[in-house]
Amino acid sequence: MVGRRERIVNSDMRIGLIADTHIPEAGKELPRQVREAFNGVDLILHAGDLIVLSVLDWLEVIAPVLAVRGNGDCGLPSDPRLRETQVLTVAGKRIGLCHYPGLPEEPSWRTLDKVMERNFNGPVDVIVFGHTHVAIVETYNGVLLVNPGSPSFPRGMVGLLGTVGILRIEDDTVEASITPLYW
Repeated sequence: MVGRRERIVNSDMRIGLIADTHIPEAGKELPRQVREAFNGVDLILHAGDLIVLSVLDWLEVIAPVLAVRGNGDCGLPSDPRLRETQVLTVAGKRIGLCHYPGLPEEPSWRTLDKVMERNFNGPVDVIVFGHTHVAIVETYNGVLLVNPGSPSFPRGMVGLLGTVGILRIEDDTVEASITPLYW
């Protein structure tokens, strides 16, 4: 299936996480504060709803970018950075990237194992997703779930600054944090 090719990196990394940018609906371009928040990252993962590919070009000035299609990206042309889902292994930790995985609570017959199998062909240590525009970092049945929120369209509101995320992988440790953007 398209988007399921796995990428493997053997070293520690600091990864910028972003989703639901909705450019140009949410603004002409991404807020400059995103560049500041991602200063020094090794890679950026975009969890969908770019709307225009120029968002990836803008981010790629900061660091290499991998992205997935969101429900608002159905008309985007093909791009080697963009897939339906992405799986990346960093220092032995599998990271699954998708727009919205369909979390186990909805509907009740889903399990985390089924969600991971459907989206990533098996277990992952981290799921990075978007869709809700609401930032979360939580662990569910041993899997770290991270939604960086939206930097430009938080909770669906235009004209506000939102959030991005940072994923740190060092040795055997995986940590995620949310970074609020400020004027």
